[in-house]
Amino acid sequence: MTRRALIAGNWKMNGLSADLGWAQDVCAGLPHPLPGDVVVCPPATLLFPFKVALKDSVVEMGAQDCSCFKGGAFTGDLSATMLKDIGCRYVIVGHSERREGHGESDANVRTKAEAALSAGLIPIICLGETLEQRESGKAEAIVTQQLRHSVPQVHGADVVIAYEPIWAIGTGKTATAQDAQALHAALRAAWPYEGAEALRILYGGSVKPDNAQDLLAQKDIDGALVGGASLNAQDFLDIIKHIA
Repeated sequence: MTRRALIAGNWKMNGLSADLGWAQDVCAGLPHPLPGDVVVCPPATLLFPFKVALKDSVVEMGAQDCSCFKGGAFTGDLSATMLKDIGCRYVIVGHSERREGHGESDANVRTKAEAALSAGLIPIICLGETLEQRESGKAEAIVTQQLRHSVPQVHGADVVIAYEPIWAIGTGKTATAQDAQALHAALRAAWPYEGAEALRILYGGSVKPDNAQDLLAQKDIDGALVGGASLNAQDFLDIIKHIA
């Protein structure tokens, strides 16, 4: 079956109101018709301004994290229902920077994904191995184990998986297109529920205009989760054009 490509921009802890011109530049530069889905995940402070800036646009909005709780005494947290209410369609969960910096386990990630699905959001569930794990030949075992433990029981069409080798995030290093394809194919083969062929699997980790074409040409790579390059409108557009 044909899976619709997805390019998602993760701004991480970057962006101020002065940067909202990005939305106009990206929307003006998108190919028509758009051959895939495009989503931007700005910091929480910019979610509402982006909702306004993207009005009537095909670019959708996502958040970078959500609480596993529906509401209550959880100071500083944002529930999936709140994110849905403000206009998000997607939410990233389980990014390695959350797993490492905030001690999130596979079980935590799974409960967040469940909360997102209950609120009507599409979770982008991140998986990835360290350089030590890859060099020891354990990459596939580690990542498929994360898949089994981080993803709730759901049809493949209802979630997105993002494979982001930790050693490639923000380092300028990128898995070769062939290595990335091999891991994506292993994840699809290891999908424990129905809908493996409908499951969209993105590659993330120093995706840039100059490597996006080779990555996105692979059979099991259905798009990209773009970090730093998504902050620059032209770079982001150049990546998007490779799904055409």
